[in-house]
Amino acid sequence: MIEAMWIWGAIGIILLAIEMATGTFYVLWFGIAALCVAVIMGLLPDLSQAAQFAMFAVLSLGSLAIWRRYYKKTSTDSRVGQSQGEEIGRIGMIIEACSPTQNGIIRFTQGLMGSREWAAVSNEAIDAGCNATVIAVEGNALRVSKVI
Repeated sequence: MIEAMWIWGAIGIILLAIEMATGTFYVLWFGIAALCVAVIMGLLPDLSQAAQFAMFAVLSLGSLAIWRRYYKKTSTDSRVGQSQGEEIGRIGMIIEACSPTQNGIIRFTQGLMGSREWAAVSNEAIDAGCNATVIAVEGNALRVSKVI
């Protein structure tokens, strides 16, 4: 008959393989717990099956709970393909007038977020030929204000 240490080791390796396939970090803790039980079974081979399952449950659920408590995501929102705030403060020239009731167009000397020209919205009237600074990104348009 196969020793319990090898069975727990195989279970741990299978669970770690499942974790590598899914990448969720949830199965990882169960795989590590099974490997820990395999090591304990190598040191104490006469443990009962009930003690083995109890150790596995405590180790896996305990490590999962500790990980969930201290794990912090670096960002709660996904802004894939969007700017990260570097465009705020950039100055460009208004080439089509904009006002609170009409969108205009602003042009930059160097490309901004992949384009030199952007739709511009403003809370004040800005004539064509005036310089404006970017104060916010709103969807596909830049909110601008007149440079004084």
